Amino acid sequence: MIDLKAARQDPGGYRAALARRGAAAEFDALLAADGAWRSLTERTEALRAAQKGASRGKPTPEQLEQLRSLRDEFDQAQDALAAAARQRDDLLARIPNLPDPTAADGMDEEDAQLVRTWGEKPKFGFELRDTTEIASARGWIDMARGARLSGSRFAYRVGDVALTEMALYRYVIDKLTGRGFLLVLPPILVGERAMYGTGFLPTEASNLYHLEHDDLYLTGTSEVALAGIHADERIEEADLPARYTAFTTNFRREAGAAGKDTRGMFRVHQFDKVEMFVYCVPEQSREVHDLLLSYEEEIAQELGLPYRVMNIAVGDLGAPASKKYDIEAWFPVQQRYREITSCSNTTDYQARRLNVRFRREGRLEFVHTLNGTGATARALLSIMENFQDEHGTVAVPEVLQRFGAPVTIGAPPAG
Repeated sequence: MIDLKAARQDPGGYRAALARRGAAAEFDALLAADGAWRSLTERTEALRAAQKGASRGKPTPEQLEQLRSLRDEFDQAQDALAAAARQRDDLLARIPNLPDPTAADGMDEEDAQLVRTWGEKPKFGFELRDTTEIASARGWIDMARGARLSGSRFAYRVGDVALTEMALYRYVIDKLTGRGFLLVLPPILVGERAMYGTGFLPTEASNLYHLEHDDLYLTGTSEVALAGIHADERIEEADLPARYTAFTTNFRREAGAAGKDTRGMFRVHQFDKVEMFVYCVPEQSREVHDLLLSYEEEIAQELGLPYRVMNIAVGDLGAPASKKYDIEAWFPVQQRYREITSCSNTTDYQARRLNVRFRREGRLEFVHTLNGTGATARALLSIMENFQDEHGTVAVPEVLQRFGAPVTIGAPPAG
């Protein structure tokens, strides 16, 4: 959440920043609710003091009547104060993070700014074949059986594709642990506090799977568990930055994705992912953000995937993010770039919600948190499009072969 105390001291600056995200009206409502809460707090304290003053000594009948009246007023003021606090806290929970001044302006996906491109788009001397159809025909990726088992947007990955996908995750984990990230295999069922703390509640409730019987949520990213690992803890400054990586299966309803990517497994309800997560002191977070992006680029380059880096527009950021970069790989069959990784600086937004602080010179301050994608199966899908031959066979990047992937996915069809 934003720093409400700082917002009171600089309402104009906060309003201007949040206006870039289309949240100025919500901020105005928050300040109004906060003003009402503070007024009621003063009134409640004044009534409390009046009650204490009137109760000294042996009261007369008139003073007893005054005490009863003060008690009724105090009870009403307390009820009003509690209602005002709920309204203020509900509005505060919905205010997004302040955007970084260098985040791209605009409200839509199309407003993202190109940062740079890497790699040459492949040229083919034959007609490209839709890898979704090839994978389905050969049983590499079976969406039909997945749908029969679980409904739409679920997939079986089989044989060479499954081996290559697992090699992708093992390769990324090996790279990140070699860079000082601590590997964690966390829970994927979490309580409401964790979802609220990371900013997925209340604004992303429609995309979450909620197990009502247990009052637990299936996580859509291991960012949730990694952010919650230090909830309500105090970290020593000497232990920062603290770097974690995790592998989890994740679940998303994909609300709002009706009609998008209905074929294949680019957008599914269940997917696996390697995640990066960093806790750091505030003055380090911009540098760490660039470092996470460099790791994502290094992975894409070692896989040989042509890509571009995009600075995402402020109106297209999730509520916790101050700035986000996406890496979009080239998909030659689709003739467009598609997102395969992202990395976000959430500054102190999540740390305030989860109460994660560090000690510096005897004082407690909120840490900054950052997250980034190590890999998902989207990278594999780009590999299958970029490295196919005229027979529909896919050459697997050498870096993955060292982790158990085959040299090629599939064999040329008979005849």
